[in-house]
Amino acid sequence: MEKFVRLISMAPLLLLLCFPLALAAHDYGQALSKSILFFEAQRSGFLPHNQRVTWRANSGLYDGKASGVDLVGGYYDAGDNVKFGLPMAFTVTMMSWSIIEYGKQMAASGELSHAMEAVKWGTDYFIKAHPEPYVLYGEVGDGNTDHYCWQRPEDMTTDRRAYKISPSNPGSDLAGETAAAMAAASIVFRHSNPAYASELLRHAHQLFDFADKYRGKYDSSITVAQKYYRSISGYNDELLWAAAWLFQATNNQYYLNYLGNNGDSMGGTGWGMTEFGWDVKYSGVQTLVAKFLMQGKAGRNTAVFEKYQQKAEYFMCSCIGKGSRNAQKTPGGLIFRQRWNNMQFVTSASFLATVYSDYLTSAGKTLNCAAGNVAPSELLSFAKSQVDYILGDNPRATSYMVGYGNNFPQQVHHRASSIVSYKKDSSFVSCRGGYATWFSRKASDPNLLTGAIVGGPDAYDNFADQRDNYEQTEPATYNNAPLLGILARLNAGHGGYNQLLPVVTTQPKVAPLPKITPVAPASSSSPIAIQQKLTASWVSKGVTYYRYSTVVTNKSAKTLTNLKLSVTKLYGPIWGLTKAGDSYVFPSWINSLSAGKSLEFVYIHSASPADVAVSSYSLA
Repeated sequence: MEKFVRLISMAPLLLLLCFPLALAAHDYGQALSKSILFFEAQRSGFLPHNQRVTWRANSGLYDGKASGVDLVGGYYDAGDNVKFGLPMAFTVTMMSWSIIEYGKQMAASGELSHAMEAVKWGTDYFIKAHPEPYVLYGEVGDGNTDHYCWQRPEDMTTDRRAYKISPSNPGSDLAGETAAAMAAASIVFRHSNPAYASELLRHAHQLFDFADKYRGKYDSSITVAQKYYRSISGYNDELLWAAAWLFQATNNQYYLNYLGNNGDSMGGTGWGMTEFGWDVKYSGVQTLVAKFLMQGKAGRNTAVFEKYQQKAEYFMCSCIGKGSRNAQKTPGGLIFRQRWNNMQFVTSASFLATVYSDYLTSAGKTLNCAAGNVAPSELLSFAKSQVDYILGDNPRATSYMVGYGNNFPQQVHHRASSIVSYKKDSSFVSCRGGYATWFSRKASDPNLLTGAIVGGPDAYDNFADQRDNYEQTEPATYNNAPLLGILARLNAGHGGYNQLLPVVTTQPKVAPLPKITPVAPASSSSPIAIQQKLTASWVSKGVTYYRYSTVVTNKSAKTLTNLKLSVTKLYGPIWGLTKAGDSYVFPSWINSLSAGKSLEFVYIHSASPADVAVSSYSLA
């Protein structure tokens, strides 16, 4: 997490010469799988039955309760136990963008459903955090008290206060970024779960209106965030960013014209940047607007959009060292922006270079740099060089992705991974006791934080694998999010891309006639039986939809009460159950099942049967 204020410097940056490296072939598919898995280690709330990071357990189960709102869920941002809304929303936006551009490639490697689940874990939380059109909760927990302690999320004793923005305490940057996340995610779920996508769009429209109507910086309202995620760039970039994503999601000309009418006054056409991240969105906006221009959608905004594109290409040229002001690089060739968690800028810049390379290729254009015209393939080669550096092609031969390769960080600055798993030893770890017993250990982490991208080396490629070296060994969700798309792209190889066609998000592969098998009970003596069957199917607009009936039977001789069911991999509406947090409970018209009685519920979606399991129950 960010601990000090960063200043946006427009001063020229020195490009260091890099020496040739002996490049090794990397398994981008394996790296993609691991990078998605990291998000499961960052989950807060009730963990699902299909949780793959098994050393984590439920945490933050009372978040929001003191404020009268359910804020259970979401992601911890980095190596701590705070839920910061701004970087979490940026993370979800970038995961969604990765899927929008390269979902087909993710599906080919079997990772699309995992990536979509990672997005939905975030958007489910944002829906909770936006209980009213002009209210958005932007933080749960307090960085100061959290950092005083070194505890597993499962043991937290720190302040879990919830902080919000409202018309009297606005936060246009926070609301704008969350609107962007919801809009981008709506595209991800447009075909697999249209009802959910519509719900996300409704929130996105409201949040954009909130951000635009009641303007102000969120950290002036949620002041506890200032030390960690201060909004240095202000909120104009997020307003443009949100408008771009809402246009991408809706094709509504209002948002396109918003970009055209406000491009000059809000800095979209003026700021030439050499960074892109959770705070500064200008390069991302400029890249998206350049896409709209190349798609022929600019209309009367063409002249303004051309200025956006010039600034997008300024960023791209700076990355490959052919601009009028170039990004600094380490001797080993890694982009270097700052000492603290530099890797966030590496992955985000590499993502923009990857998509822009494909945009240019699709349009049959070249990149215009101060040093001359550049082939789009050079941008993709740059992105590949950065990813290869992360995965181990660097002077230290160190992989900065935990669990990838043979030489990766062993002492990650991460509370949950550095303390013995709650499932292995549930003995309480106290606030300060965690520092004495676990933080100060000079041994490897007891839990492998698979897929985490740590902060990375310094300006000279040096790296110290030490838990207290938070600048270099702390991971963050927004380090990983942009990497998903690049890894999917690199894993799929070259050729055959037209990124300027209308967005059609690939769905997880579905069998024409799903095979229904009974859900196995927890044991042969389980008092509850669950049986699913396919009852109907039909085709609409080229998509096959299935109706499933699920029967839950009380096999015991007692009355079944307090039933909680886990229903995952559900991509459509459900009837006959009531949603309660992350679980489903009895519908409103019954509160128990007598001995031998059954309950039926149905759902419709365009996929194989959902996973249904019993979370808890009582027998009376």
